[in-house]
Amino acid sequence: MELPLQITSRNFELTDVYREEIQEKANKLDQYYDRITRCRVVVETPHLHKNEGILYNVRIDITVPGAELVIKKEPHEDLTVAIRNSFDSAFRRLEEYAKKQRGDVKHHEEQSVAIVSKIIDGKGYGFLITPDEREIYFHKNSVVNGSFKSLKVGAQVRYVEEQGEKGPQASTVSIV
Repeated sequence: MELPLQITSRNFELTDVYREEIQEKANKLDQYYDRITRCRVVVETPHLHKNEGILYNVRIDITVPGAELVIKKEPHEDLTVAIRNSFDSAFRRLEEYAKKQRGDVKHHEEQSVAIVSKIIDGKGYGFLITPDEREIYFHKNSVVNGSFKSLKVGAQVRYVEEQGEKGPQASTVSIV
């Protein structure tokens, strides 16, 4: 971290044991993602209610290049559990952020539109004709929701094109 960890407690005195626990967990975040510029942890007890015991809120604000990650979990009556839950959530958020930065986020293939040109019902396959006049094979198992039998020649469908053993083929075929 570029700036030192900031720990604040509100409405009660935070003991050294909990401060050390927070410091250890913040160090683990910094080891996982070394571009954290600032980490601020606020531990507080909201107003007391007659029927409830003391509940602890743990809020973590993490500043990273290009973003501010704010983590606030549900309050918990056990401070150790509240700290653990918040830092577990912070780790997951930091992990998601790091994946996005590296480009590891899965992108779904864009679906194209075509027209059913032939159906070989007894064999369980057919062909689509694309707007650029290419013919693409599809198998009945590629049709979404098992609706192969409801396909008719001339029906408009969406599909994802893949390279098969014998050329282009359609997967994830769905009726428009």
